[in-house]
Amino acid sequence: MAFHNKEKIFSSKWFISYALITIGAFIMASGYVLFISPYKIVPGGVYGIGIILYHLIGLPVGLTGLALNIPLTILGIRLLGPRFGVKTVVGFVLASGFIDGIAFLYGTDPLVENDPLLSSIFGGVLLGLGLGMIFKARATSGGSSIIAMVMTKYTRIPLGQSLMIIDALIVFLGLVSFGDWTIPLYSLIVIFITGKVIDIVLEGFSYEKTLFIVSDKYEEIAAKILEDLNRGGTFIEGKGMYKKDEKKIIFVNVTRREVAILQDFINQIDPDAFVTVIEASEILGKGFRSLREKVSD
Repeated sequence: MAFHNKEKIFSSKWFISYALITIGAFIMASGYVLFISPYKIVPGGVYGIGIILYHLIGLPVGLTGLALNIPLTILGIRLLGPRFGVKTVVGFVLASGFIDGIAFLYGTDPLVENDPLLSSIFGGVLLGLGLGMIFKARATSGGSSIIAMVMTKYTRIPLGQSLMIIDALIVFLGLVSFGDWTIPLYSLIVIFITGKVIDIVLEGFSYEKTLFIVSDKYEEIAAKILEDLNRGGTFIEGKGMYKKDEKKIIFVNVTRREVAILQDFINQIDPDAFVTVIEASEILGKGFRSLREKVSD
């Protein structure tokens, strides 16, 4: 995926993008300094390596991250092409500066004393929130994601798996460096929470459901959907596996409240209907958020 700066300079969209990167980098840096680094938690990435080196030989975490990100970005451009725009460089430069700046002003003590579990949870939330805002601005965090892209290109391992392998190796390096089994366990908590929060930032909380309805009363159900719920839907032609009879399957997306209304109606007219309810992580289209609005964010 290419991350090029397509916004017109000094336009409102340009200001919003760089505001997201700046705020996201500050939030992410706060998570590292206040919650993650003091407990030697190593949640992968170049800053995970920075945390290891800081506790072993005293090198600043942000400076280490910057020193690793610059050659990795150059390597990525040479091997993968210009996928990493100015916003990515701005993102990791700001993150590195904020990490060392906050550490200089605040110190190295954890915000929550003697509670690495709570620090892992809130640290993961801050990392995910910050990274999610950076990703929302069409930038990347650099670091291990660049290595994963290179690894995927030359090994054909899927990008997600490549990133997991690299972060797992960095977590293992933390175990070897500090000799404490609690460190990788807390690190995995941070990685899990970070990923979940990133998804929430990028996709939002979903209150929509997808329904597949198999019923002989499909015309009445369709009328209910169209007239009362003011929703559209799709008929899918199907065939029963047992009797081989033709079936009409209704495919429809509705809100959580409308699910209850529709289920109650179906129960009244056809209690033997077959209804499958699926959690929809995101629905784009008429009646919901538009695809144009999603892409323009």
